[in-house]
Amino acid sequence: MKKLVLSAALLFALGVTFTSCRDENKADSVEETMNEASEAVNEAADDAQDAMEDAANDVEDAMEDAGDAIDDAAQKTGDAVNEAMDDAKEATKDAANSVKDKANELTGGN
Repeated sequence: MKKLVLSAALLFALGVTFTSCRDENKADSVEETMNEASEAVNEAADDAQDAMEDAANDVEDAMEDAGDAIDDAAQKTGDAVNEAMDDAKEATKDAANSVKDKANELTGGN
């Protein structure tokens, strides 16, 4: 019985010795590495989101610039059409006056 108690005490002492000497740093290191990886993934996701927002803003700005260019072109086209109509009106008026003057010359002013 004495050997059984001593053997149990020896096993208990060895178990406690090896259990208490286990390196806890590895577990902390793995946890720290996981946290760092998680933070890196979050930062990458934030950077990607910022890049997408910047790209969306650039597209919006380009669309606004294109809209402004279209508006300007439409305005210039309208102005050119109006000017051409005014010129045609003047030319028609000049031609009518010229015909009237020639008719007056031929009829002797009557």
